Amino acid sequence: MLMNKKHLFLVIALLACVGLASAQNRKALRINEVMVTNDNGFVDEYGHRHGWIELFNSNYGPLEISSVYITNDPNNPTKYPVPMGDESTHMGKRQHIVFYADDEPNLGPLHLSFQLAPGQDNWIGIYDADGKTLIDEVVVPAALAPNQSYARTVDGEGEWEIRNGGDKYITPKSANKIKDTNNKIQLFAEYDGHGFGMAAMAMCIVFSALLVLCLAFMAIDRIGQSAARHNKAKAHGVQDSAEKKSIEHDSGEVIAAICMAMYQHLNAHDTESTVLTINKVKRAYSPWSSKIYGLRQLPH
Repeated sequence: MLMNKKHLFLVIALLACVGLASAQNRKALRINEVMVTNDNGFVDEYGHRHGWIELFNSNYGPLEISSVYITNDPNNPTKYPVPMGDESTHMGKRQHIVFYADDEPNLGPLHLSFQLAPGQDNWIGIYDADGKTLIDEVVVPAALAPNQSYARTVDGEGEWEIRNGGDKYITPKSANKIKDTNNKIQLFAEYDGHGFGMAAMAMCIVFSALLVLCLAFMAIDRIGQSAARHNKAKAHGVQDSAEKKSIEHDSGEVIAAICMAMYQHLNAHDTESTVLTINKVKRAYSPWSSKIYGLRQLPH
């Protein structure tokens, strides 16, 4: 019973954390652009034209908005609840979504239950799932002419301005500030028209990466040799640091000889101890690589 209570408490705590994180994410939802009268502009999925409200997710992560409310009446904050369980209400990071103010919510989750009134101020607000916390609001001025939009200068922030579709773009479902040029590319084209600087920079980056990789391999090799020397000194019972440094790492021939001896010993004496004693032979050559022992002895 105690374990069940602990599990229940853990589940409640996790749900509370998830709810708190979702609420914090929804705080970044912004009203981004509004058009009250739409005669020859953006159309919905049925080919009809209505006033519309664009929302922007200023988070750098996805956002589910199916639990918020959109309204044009401050006395009725829950006028249009965004339906739950629909894929269209899932916004990617820094993305836009357009709701149609056509007073036809039966046409889909993006169709609001109210219309915007031309020729007068239109207050628009977004409320959180509790229906009390105001996330964002805007008052669209009555001076907004047909086919003009009221938009932020920059997505999710900045001042509001009237856009007429001429030199000021109307941008439903896209960024309010359109970047048509790249300043860095323009600087390269201006100061490095032939591309020599770009080539030199690329080669420097490549050779620098190779140098770092080479140094890393050298450091790994030194660390490996130091560790092997330390283990060998420990096996011989050497404690003095100077003697440890004088101990050389076993060569490949020595290691191969030990492996061959172990193999021969285990095959010939499989029931005896595997302790081997290898003494250093003071000769000018290695008996393991000498060829005279491998020659055929002629009979006398």
